[in-house]
Formats: sequence, structure tokens, C-alpha cells
Amino acid sequence: MNKIIMVLLICLTNTISAQIPNQLSNTEKVYGLSKFWQETNYNFIYLNKVNKNEWDSLYKEYIIKVQETKNDYEYYRLLQKFCAYLKDGHTNVYFPQKIQDSIFNTNFGEYRIFLTNIEGKAIITRINESKKKEIPIGTEIVKVNNILTNEYLKKEVLPYISSSTDYVLEDWGISRLLEGYVGTTYDLELKLPNGKVKTLSLTHSKTEEKEVYPPFEKDELLELKWYKNDIAYVALNSFSDWQISMNFKEKIPELKKARALIVDLRKNGGGNTNIGMEIFKHLTNDTILYGSKTQSRLHIPTFKAWGKWTSEKDTINNAWAKQEYLSYRDEYYHNFPYRPDTISVDDRRLLKNRRIIVPTVVLIGHNTASAAEDFLIYADNQEHMTKIGEPTFGSTGQPMFFDLPNGGAARICTKKDTYPNGKEFVGVGIQPDIKVSKSLSDYMENKDPVLDKAIEFLKNKK
Repeated sequence: MNKIIMVLLICLTNTISAQIPNQLSNTEKVYGLSKFWQETNYNFIYLNKVNKNEWDSLYKEYIIKVQETKNDYEYYRLLQKFCAYLKDGHTNVYFPQKIQDSIFNTNFGEYRIFLTNIEGKAIITRINESKKKEIPIGTEIVKVNNILTNEYLKKEVLPYISSSTDYVLEDWGISRLLEGYVGTTYDLELKLPNGKVKTLSLTHSKTEEKEVYPPFEKDELLELKWYKNDIAYVALNSFSDWQISMNFKEKIPELKKARALIVDLRKNGGGNTNIGMEIFKHLTNDTILYGSKTQSRLHIPTFKAWGKWTSEKDTINNAWAKQEYLSYRDEYYHNFPYRPDTISVDDRRLLKNRRIIVPTVVLIGHNTASAAEDFLIYADNQEHMTKIGEPTFGSTGQPMFFDLPNGGAARICTKKDTYPNGKEFVGVGIQPDIKVSKSLSDYMENKDPVLDKAIEFLKNKK
């Protein structure tokens, strides 16, 4: 019987392996790696923060490694690891769609499990309805494949994730702790909320059960609620669709009744900066809006050629020599002309009696990203606004997309954004004025301490 089981397991493993695409030639694998390395060297805005000797050594090392990969999935995983060395949230490698469709994160057949980083632990915060008693919300994964979770993260998960900030890296690492190709098995040790320890073996396969606990909240672009003392709450959940601007404008007559306002950007992963600015115009009396300052790399090959023989002392009071010197070191930049956004006379007429200038709290968190961070740059000098929550995602910019072999893709961040005075927020996040985090007990009791703090803060504001 044991021999039969062993044969079946071997057959199953071989079947799963056979299903993973293996179409790339070694030439294509080296080309894809080289393409990413080349585009990074020419276009990555933060190349000055990369150790170039390490980067080039890694490239030479990966020329061999990519040719040793057993299939296309393993190859693209290795490219993601190569990309992650750059530590940028707007620089990524993407699987071909036919591979991505077979990569599961939460689906394990009879089980569907969602993980959240809470106080540095991998906590189950949502599960399919039929398993909520067996594995209660608040259960911690303490071991994966007999390895302590933190050690497993450091070895098997974090090295493959591109992130500008350590805290987002940890968040994503835990949420993707059990991400893998269909058929991948994980042996888990769980610590239940009552302190008991449970073992569980999970294998990635499609989960047919749709109901989860707690249920997913309805995903809306804009949400409006009212709290005591005429405090209006508006969640702006994305700036990727102009519809949210129209929705917001429709709510203005109602919002004008507010004594205080809460703007929730915690789920806003960005989109179009102009959409956020269009909404922001209604939340300020200013006619000039100070957005981010931007720059990109400027590459003129002849200056780079001259720069090989230009020393630092040659650059003193010599702009030409300075451009040579910096170009050779890939550190010469084009500073885009800084022009604050001016609200036109026509727009000012339209905004008359439609601005909402009351004590305002902006809720922010690790998922407040990109164009939502640009919104916060506009809000930085507004005395009636206070930021509450956690540091933001800490990454924005203009990515350049390009294709990789056999349907894969990548993007490279080409633009640096800072505060108008040059202060950086990429890599560190925009900081809250009042920091509030959600604890495990808050999750267990379905509390929102960030929102609660905002309401308490606004009660005494006039």
C-alpha cells in the first residue's frame, strides 16, 4: 500500500511539473535578463542608489543561473529576484499571463485563506465560511514547511518582492507567504487564538466555495458616511477612474453641511494625479496648488564619453565639465520646470460656494500609494488638514513598460518625485501627523482605531 501511495505521489508531482510551461530557450532567457539589466542601466531613476559593482556582478552571476532554471515559471521567479535587488515599488517583473493564471495565493481547494501582517506576525484575517470554526480569525502561522515563519519569509518570499520601503515589503511578504504555482503544497503549524497548536497541510488548487468570513466589503470608488457632530466621512478608494471625481462633485451639496471632514485614502493605490488634484481643489481656498517636484535622467552619450577623463576638480565653476563628469557616472538629470498648478479664473467661478473648508483629517496607511501620495503633497501646506494613520506606500513615479520573452513584461521607474522643497518621500513614505496602527485585538473585535482617532480628534475642532 505504501509503495502504491508513493508511486501516485511521484506521478502527481510529475504531472504538476509537466504542466508548468517550459518553452524558453537559453538564448531567450539570457536576452530577457540582459534586456532588464540594460533598461535599468539607461532608465532607472534611482540607479545612483544602487551599488553598481554589486549590480554588474549579480548580472554576470544570473547569466549562468537563468540558463539553469528548469521551466519558465522558475525563470521569471529568478528575474523577479534580480529586480527586487533595486528596491523600488514602481520597478517590477511580471509573469506571462498563462503562468500568472496558474499562480495561486489564497486558494487551497477546501480552504481559502487570507493573511495580513499584524504586529509582524502572519495572521489569518479572512477564511472561507465553512472553515471559520476550524481555523478562527486571528490564527497565526508560526511555521511553514517546518521552518519558522520569519525565517521562511527571509529565505523564500522577501527576496522576490520589489518594494521601496521595508514595512511594505513585510506587508506584502506576509500576504504572499503561501503564494505558489498550482499543485504546490505547504505544511503549516498554526497557533489558534485560544493558544492551541494545529498542523495543516495545504495544496494550491481552485476553491469552489465563494462565501468568506468576514465577507468582503463592497468595492466602491467613493463612500460617504456621517458620524455624530456633523462629521462627514468620504473614502476615496482610487484615482484610476475619472468617475470618482464626478461622484465627489455630486456629493458636494451634502458635504457642505459638514462641520468637519474625514478623507480616507487608506485603500487608494493611486492612478491619475490629475484626478486627485481635481478633487483636492474643492478642499482648499488656495488658487495655487504645490505638487511634487520631478526629475528624470538625461543621457547624452558624447558627454558620457568626455566624462571618462573629467575629474571632480575640473567641475568647479564649469557647468560643461560638470555635465561630463556626472554623465559618465550616470548621475546627470533633467529637472522638469517646476510650475505649481494654478486654478484658472473659470474654475474659480465654478468652485465658488463649492469649496469645503472645515477641519479635515486625512486617513493614510501603507496602501496609500502613487497618485494618492501626490494628493498628500498638495495637502502638505494646508493648516486645516491633519494626517492620521501609518506611513504611506513610499513609491511613485513614471514607469516605463517593455516586453520580455514569451509574454512576460517589466517596468522601470523613470521619474523621481519629491516635495516641492526637494524633501524625499519615496523610500520612506509620507509620515502621519498622528501615528495609529491596527492591533490584533482590533482585528478580532472589528475595530478601526485610525477612524476612531480621527473622530475623537475632530470632536474638539472648530
